[in-house]
Amino acid sequence: MAVLNEVIHQSLRLKIMAALYAQAASEALEFTTLKKITGATDGNLGSHLSTLEQAGYISTTKAFVDRKPQTRISLTREGRRAFREHVAYLREIVELAEGK
Repeated sequence: MAVLNEVIHQSLRLKIMAALYAQAASEALEFTTLKKITGATDGNLGSHLSTLEQAGYISTTKAFVDRKPQTRISLTREGRRAFREHVAYLREIVELAEGK
């Protein structure tokens, strides 16, 4: 049986991980796009991104584009693996509940 991942399981972090996982492995999302997808505030999103980064699940790159700061976030290889495992855990729970 798969194990609950406490870092990913929190609802906003789960949304972040799902949005990033939906991207191609080499693609990143801009902070503002991720903010729109998740409905989070700047501070709340930043806090959860820090937690995911400390866990080694995401990486961030910062640059200036047309003199404006831009932060791009992507999943690490470890983050993709952890997300797949967490989804497997959730599927197991659903299957148990359905009696499969």
